[in-house]
Amino acid sequence: MAEKGIKTQDWAAFRAEAQRMLEAALDQMQQAADRPWQPVPDDIGARYAVTAEALGPQAAVDRIIRDVLPYHGGNTHPRFWGWVQGSGLASDLISSLAAAAVNANMGGRDHGANYMERAVVDWTRARMGMPESASGILVTGTSQATVIAFQAARLRVLKDLRKQGQGAVRLTAYAGEGVHNATLKAVELLGIGSDNLRMVPLADGKLDCAALAEMVASDKAEGAVPFLVVGNAGTVDLGLFDDLNALADAAAALGLWLHVDGAFGAWTRIAAEPYRSLSDGIGRADSIALDFHKWMYVGYDCGMALLRNEEEHRAAFAARPAYLEGAERGLAGGEPWFCDYGIDLSRGNRALKVWTALETYGEAAFAQAITGNCELAALMAAEVEAQPLMALGAPVVSNVCVFTARRDLAPEAQSEVNARIAQTLQESGEAVFSTTRAGGRVMLRAAITNHRSREADVRAAIAAVAREASA
Repeated sequence: MAEKGIKTQDWAAFRAEAQRMLEAALDQMQQAADRPWQPVPDDIGARYAVTAEALGPQAAVDRIIRDVLPYHGGNTHPRFWGWVQGSGLASDLISSLAAAAVNANMGGRDHGANYMERAVVDWTRARMGMPESASGILVTGTSQATVIAFQAARLRVLKDLRKQGQGAVRLTAYAGEGVHNATLKAVELLGIGSDNLRMVPLADGKLDCAALAEMVASDKAEGAVPFLVVGNAGTVDLGLFDDLNALADAAAALGLWLHVDGAFGAWTRIAAEPYRSLSDGIGRADSIALDFHKWMYVGYDCGMALLRNEEEHRAAFAARPAYLEGAERGLAGGEPWFCDYGIDLSRGNRALKVWTALETYGEAAFAQAITGNCELAALMAAEVEAQPLMALGAPVVSNVCVFTARRDLAPEAQSEVNARIAQTLQESGEAVFSTTRAGGRVMLRAAITNHRSREADVRAAIAAVAREASA
């Protein structure tokens, strides 16, 4: 009888094509500086149209090399500083090969990958200064980690939430102005409502704890149940840090769950001073959301939710129907299962790329790279200030530099020039800045979470901005 369905590979032919793909991927990484973002061709949609025909691995590799590798998002390039995107690591290629071969489902059961995730959680917990009893889970990113943390925080004040829902209870949450949109999405998704996310004013760039206390008292008087405050370890626009020790004191006094959005800034915990002290107090949080795919440079996607109280974490998500019952022996053993600590039952092996990166390069290399990125942001600020027509939008605190190319123009004209320069330099492949608004103007913004960036890149990019500003 003829073999049907997905047939056994011609392994000799497949091995040859896999090796050709590996070489192309290695070239892509080794030559990252020569391969910036470029606009996609007009016919890219047609090129990617699914044929659904069995063309074989040779044709697939041909198409990937021709139509996929050239049209990447640009964040592997050493002059990419747009938004807050990580640069990816060569070690990701090694871990991806292993992950594909093993194809682990990290929801639970007794296999090696789950022990590796626990090890990565333990390493991260220790670096953040959380107790050994803390709990964690790898997720897609800070957006998902925030939802997980907020759900656990709700259960602290609404014990029957999972069965009865929130009902008519009005929960209120608090965050400093400039908090990431992930917080807003989380309160909307969980049914708390965006109107109940109260924006606390800042004092010297930090959440004003006195104003927080006044807002909590006012909301309580109106019948609300204040339950959570979000601290920032690196705001997305300016890279600012709240005083996390002061915020932890305030949260304890007010009976609030303290969540820290540490998407990229949490990793200052392994940087050198003065940057390490920016995140002092982060270990006192009830929960932390952070990303490895930003300032730890590993490939997308890879974030983590850390929660101080394992029992509260598990109570928010644990559910074991009959088909997920554990056992003392065999594959159904291996407690705890990660499906009891998050949204997903089917989960990919994110731990392997973190573990491989740390084992390949060593923690000290990441500490040096993170510190170096902050130093490059300071250098960029100095280069901006050395230009007669440029000006900083705010002092550089960590790894984010925001500036205008033409301070001599009216705000509207400045905005137009800055937006034009960002687009022009992106299209030329010289550098990728994104934009944000500060002081009523659109400004150029560099968030340096790129291990490939060097001093020469910063100087060349600012020179290119100056050239375009006078064009």
